[in-house]
Amino acid sequence: MAVLELIDRPSDLRLVRKELLPQLAEEVREKIITVTSRRGGHLASSLGTVELTIALHYVFNSPQDKIIWDVGHQAYTHKILTGRRDNFSTLRQYGGISGFPRPEESEYDAFGVGHSSTAISAALGMACARDLSGNNDKVVAVIGDGSMTGGMAFEALNNAGHLGKDLLLVLNDNEMFISHRVGALAAYLTKLMTLGLVKKLETKVKKFLTRVSFWGIAVLRVVRRFKVLLFPGMLFEEMGFSYLGPIDGHNVYYLIEIFEKVKDMKGPVLIHVITKKGKGYQPAEREPIRFHGTSPFNILTGEAEKTKIPSYTEVFSRALIDLAKSNDKIIAITAAMPQGTGLDLFQKEFPKRYFDVGIAEQHAVTFAAGLAKAGYRPVCAIYSTFLQRAFDQIIDDVCLQNLPVVFAIDRAGIVGEDGATHQGTFDLSYLRLIPNMVIMAPKDENELTHMLNTALSWNFPSAIRYPRGQGVGVKLDRQYKVLPLGKAEVLAEGDDVAILAIGNTVHHCLLALERLEAQNIRASLVNMRFAKPLDESLIKEIIKKVHKIVTVEENTISGGFGSGIKELVGSHNVDILTIGLPDKFIEQGNCEELREKYGLTAERIAERVGEFVRG
Repeated sequence: MAVLELIDRPSDLRLVRKELLPQLAEEVREKIITVTSRRGGHLASSLGTVELTIALHYVFNSPQDKIIWDVGHQAYTHKILTGRRDNFSTLRQYGGISGFPRPEESEYDAFGVGHSSTAISAALGMACARDLSGNNDKVVAVIGDGSMTGGMAFEALNNAGHLGKDLLLVLNDNEMFISHRVGALAAYLTKLMTLGLVKKLETKVKKFLTRVSFWGIAVLRVVRRFKVLLFPGMLFEEMGFSYLGPIDGHNVYYLIEIFEKVKDMKGPVLIHVITKKGKGYQPAEREPIRFHGTSPFNILTGEAEKTKIPSYTEVFSRALIDLAKSNDKIIAITAAMPQGTGLDLFQKEFPKRYFDVGIAEQHAVTFAAGLAKAGYRPVCAIYSTFLQRAFDQIIDDVCLQNLPVVFAIDRAGIVGEDGATHQGTFDLSYLRLIPNMVIMAPKDENELTHMLNTALSWNFPSAIRYPRGQGVGVKLDRQYKVLPLGKAEVLAEGDDVAILAIGNTVHHCLLALERLEAQNIRASLVNMRFAKPLDESLIKEIIKKVHKIVTVEENTISGGFGSGIKELVGSHNVDILTIGLPDKFIEQGNCEELREKYGLTAERIAERVGEFVRG
């Protein structure tokens, strides 16, 4: 009988004989591979943490003990072992289980995550709450996969070391951070340290040396510097953590042994675990970056289904490379998403003009500001949901100084199966309120190329937001244009209603016109192009002829494009219907399913406009 079938909750796991745990790990891997091949998801990250997760749940008593996952894209094993085994086939589907830990989904998900570098802060908060309440539960944070490049993680490390709370931090090093020094000596030292003898001896030596005045302190400094050469965790030691490792993250027996020994250690402890991203599936082991977040794929070959129409990301990438060939001032910047933003191709063409700053969006924006101040033309390609982390830097370091940084905002609007933490539904709202910022959104992939060329011709901040997935399929112009600042494009004229659309909603509105004609409704359609500045002269002309206006955007209607139209029209005798996303966090699901639900398909737009016109 399969071992996995015996486990409905972590307490069942602790009844399994240890010699069966490797078999369990293989069964879990098989389930993850099978489901993600059909549903897509974060495959490589979760394959790398199977044994680690089994060991954590074997030793710690969750949900009383808190296990907090940074980002959460490595937590598929955690979901399978905590009562969601039978529902795992619904992963990332509408109404199914989330691809990330969600407390509303399970009591075993101690903290909701989806963005990077947050686990240590959340875990420290829970540890402080535990002590204030007089409880004795354990708090564990699991971080890795580049998340330690985020500044917030180091802010939390510093605070945790200062407070000295009982807290376990597991650093999952999957060859994307620090070292991969796993060997007999490291294993022996780790075992030795867990006995507590080394820590006690080190404390006694430190006390002795500090007592012998100047010479003792000088010797202590030398000892500390020498220790840096022997132990990769000296940084963490200096920040107040007891460092143990590195250890083999795929030896489930050894992991259990170490966790058992450290679970009652006092103060903050860091265990450095070495894992292999994609472990157990050869295509993912060979290409861990491609399988970090994957669409459905063929299990035998690892190949994903290909589409003939290029994506917005691909079109952006090619255009940026093309423009950079004739302008050596163009710089490309990404925050640890070279493949996702298409900048991996730019790196191959212009390695000296490409910068991956790690998972550090705040730094990426101010770094770009520095480049712009020195006369270069930086293009910051960052997902909409991640750019919001750098809101302050956009205001103070870019816009306040009116610097020509171009923000290429990928995955704007509905992004689908990754759910609420990844939907790009707020960028029009959070950028529109910033002085000096110009905001554009293309109606198709061809217009995207012209907007990029236009933004690079200006000497002030600008943002171009474009959606995830393939373009409309239009032909790309051979020559790049410079679009007039703030000018919209009239696509159809009618006197019953004026539809003002922006971005990818323009295509749906074009299709909606046919349905409105069938209802004997003559509608104007304007591709607004700019959310800021708005084409005031055109809008004033429209409201002289039409007394009903509909705005359409794939952004929250709170403070978005439609809000801008309402502010501009003001007290004029005009009825305005805003079509967009509601004031809520948008759940996971197929993009078209979600557009249907929230009224952003051609059929739903025509239906709502028809009802609005008829009163």
